[in-house]
Amino acid sequence: MRASGLISLGDRPPLWREARLGLEAAALLRDPIFRGDGMADGRGRPVLLIPGFLAGDGSLSMMAGWLKRAGYRPSRAGILANVNCAGALLPRLEGRLERLVCEQGQRAAIVGQSRGGTLAKVMAYRRPDLVTGVVALGSPQIDPLAVHPVVRLQVEAVGRLGSLGAPGLFKRTCIDGDCCSSFWEHLAQPLPRGLSLVSVYSKSDGIVDWHSCLDPHATQLVEIQASHCGMAVSSSAWRAVAEALEAFRAAEPRGRPAAGAQVRRLRAA
Repeated sequence: MRASGLISLGDRPPLWREARLGLEAAALLRDPIFRGDGMADGRGRPVLLIPGFLAGDGSLSMMAGWLKRAGYRPSRAGILANVNCAGALLPRLEGRLERLVCEQGQRAAIVGQSRGGTLAKVMAYRRPDLVTGVVALGSPQIDPLAVHPVVRLQVEAVGRLGSLGAPGLFKRTCIDGDCCSSFWEHLAQPLPRGLSLVSVYSKSDGIVDWHSCLDPHATQLVEIQASHCGMAVSSSAWRAVAEALEAFRAAEPRGRPAAGAQVRRLRAA
């Protein structure tokens, strides 16, 4: 698999929809899910959080605090800005995952937003011994470059700077070069037997073409109403995360294989 940027997968995402972020955050603070109502105790189960393109760990700080209050053991990815080559980034993320699992004595779930979700899927594919399941929030698994043209320009700008030698940035050759060839191959594969992939998407996503989030290998496809950036603070997204984490826990003893993708819709309460 290679990123092709086929925006023809659907209509061009309307970028203005991302202006809802502030309203989504305000609504979350009033929602019972923010207080953890109805959530099962996490009992120290580890969760690794991976931010999206251009974003850092701070973008998921509200979610991290929420998971901690609910009894989980959230861990940040150690990313200031998610712009590095996947081939260089994944070994560092794997090291963090190994330490987290060792500390807690049990496998971890991974929650990734946007590009973070693609990294999460590949990491789970490579290290199923460390992972219980993956939740991908607005992650373009089918075509990672099926994004709004403005965002595509940002991707190309980072790639050009990386190709010119700027440290810590991916290069244009990361799309079709050797450094990330295994990443693209693994991204196109289903997760190993017993691991679940929950792909959360929004048809009103202003950045990612939602069709690219419909991974045919997903255990479950969950539709919500949210902006792309707002998935980090969307009550519907948080409910999807809470339900997925509990499902991962329930399936852990039996290690049930992923079945065909189940599609459903979540609405904010």
